[in-house]
Parts: sequence; structure tokens; C-alpha cells
Amino acid sequence: MSRLKMAVVGVGALGKHHTRILSSFENVELVGVVDTNSEIGQDIAKTYDVPWFADISDVFDSAQAVCIAVPTTGHLKVATEFLKRKIPVLIEKPIALDVPQSEELIALADEQQTIVQVGHVERFNPATQSAFALCGSPKYIRAERLSPYAYRSIDVSVVHDLMIHDIDLVLSLTQSSVRSVSALGMCVMGGFADIVQAHLVLENGCVVDLTANRVNPTPQRTMQVMSATGSVSVDFTSREVQHIRPTETLLYGTSPWERARQPDADILKLKEDVFTRFLKVDSPRVPDNDALTAELESFVDCVLENRKPVVDGIQATAAMKVAEQILESVESHQWDGHAAGPVGPHAQSQQPLRKAA
Repeated sequence: MSRLKMAVVGVGALGKHHTRILSSFENVELVGVVDTNSEIGQDIAKTYDVPWFADISDVFDSAQAVCIAVPTTGHLKVATEFLKRKIPVLIEKPIALDVPQSEELIALADEQQTIVQVGHVERFNPATQSAFALCGSPKYIRAERLSPYAYRSIDVSVVHDLMIHDIDLVLSLTQSSVRSVSALGMCVMGGFADIVQAHLVLENGCVVDLTANRVNPTPQRTMQVMSATGSVSVDFTSREVQHIRPTETLLYGTSPWERARQPDADILKLKEDVFTRFLKVDSPRVPDNDALTAELESFVDCVLENRKPVVDGIQATAAMKVAEQILESVESHQWDGHAAGPVGPHAQSQQPLRKAA
């Protein structure tokens, strides 16, 4: 069997999982892990019995592909060095710090004819795949992605940290561009916006509401998709999918509204019939597959077989463009409805300080 020689750059919170999984693949030879933190790097290297290096240049000659899980601010610099050497890269999301950097990476990958895959791991979640197969043509999408403050990915806002997943899923599911964006957000912990609410209208008429919050007491990752064929709800964490759709009785028979207007209508019975006679509720079985493993398997296969990735740089950059539209709206949001009042994500967090002063 041909084994792909791979390295992992950045073995912190995410990179350590990439290392663990890649070390178990029969068609991968892990030639090293790279991390500027010697304590973390050596510990991971010892755990998986691979060499540790402090500099990416140490794996240029040995690695045939690389997984990059450094902070977002380092994506462009690190990925560029590998792409210049025609070494395929899997870059954790978001692809880069901003759209110009993302487009620079796309251009370089195209010039070098080298694979770039971006770690939008929710695409590989079996719950996503089960749910999206039932969605039809979406007309409304609501997604909520909440988490406690993890002191990770704080070099970017919650839009690039969490919401980017749902932006990518929406664009993938609808295959439509965005017509308009309105959003607001708040910086709670300092630095960048930690809570953002965005309202999108797509060119195909679909309406989308996205919530991202990384200062929530408990984690939550859910999405609801409504279309003419029914409503699909998915919990990405518990991997539960629920599909509510109209029965033939509702589609072709006398409507419940008309039945309720009859003089002899049995309202109690009609209530009992809502989710049996008129609406059918299904909970399809979701395969118990690990999403990150599936993502890494897909990347390895793409490199070995020279195939296009499921999520390439172009798709990841499309999500980045929407993310930047959202952030622009967040920055310009007028909390009191006029420019003379508080504006932007930091305004509300500063209000108590103003009052105290």
C-alpha cells in the first residue's frame, strides 16, 4: 500500500487530534509534528512516537502533505511555504485571517496546481449529511452555534471562530449567493466580538438567521431548515435529526383548518391528529462516524488520487466573504438607531464604564 508521508503543524487544541487520528491511518506515515512550543510539541511527538520539530523548514523534504492547525493569524505564512513547494495542505478553518489573504492562497494553489482543503469539519458530520439529504429547496434556515469561552481562537471574532461553520453549510446547502446582510454583535471578554446575530437574505429568496455565541454556559450546535417539503432539524452534537413533513391527508384532503370549522368538529381529536394524521415525524438513524476522521480520510484520498477536496479554497473563501459582510454590519450597527449613539461591537461593553465614570 502506498503510504502518504504527512506532517502536522501546530499540535495544540486541534492539532493534537489531527495527530492522533493520522497516526492510526494505515495509508499515512507521520513524519513529524511541528510546534514552536517545545513542551507541547515534544509531548505529542512522544505520545505518537514521531519526531518533533520547532520549524516548518525541517519537514519540507520529508512531507508529501501537511495538516496546518496553527492560529488563524499564521495560516497564510505557513500555508504559503508549503504551497510554494507543491506540498498539499489541509488548513483548519477559517482558511485565513481575511478575504485578501484567502484569495492569495487560492491564487498560489492554482499557480502551483496543488491541493488546498479547508477544515470545515461539519460537512463531514454524518448528522449534516443525513439532514441535508432531506431538506429539499430551503426557504428559511436558522442556526445556533454556542459554546463556553475556551480561550482558544481568540485571535479572531466569533464569526470566524464559530459562525463560519454555519455560513459554509448554508452556502453549500442553498448553492446561492447572499443578497443582503444585517447583523449586530458584542465584545464581552475583550478583543473581538464574542456574540453575533446575523440576518441574511439570499439571491434565491431563502432567509437565514445565524447566531454565534462563545460566552454561553453550555455548548449547542443546531440548525433548522424549512422548505415546501417540510422542516428538518439537526443537532450536530448529539447527531439527532428530525424531519417533519406533511402527510397525503394534509396535502390532498380537507385541511385541519376547514375541519375545525365544522359544527361537529372534535377539537381534542384534531389536536391529537396534528402529528399523526396531518404531519409525519421521522427521526432517521444517523451513522456513528467521526467527522474529523472522515475529513482527514477524505484529504488523504484526495492527495493520493489527485481529486478535488470536498471543501476547497474557493468554497472556504466564499464563506469568508460572507463572514466579512457580517462583520462589516456588526461594526456599523447603531445601537440607538443613530450615529451619535453607541456604534459597533465594543459600544455596549463600554457602556457601564461610561456610566461609572
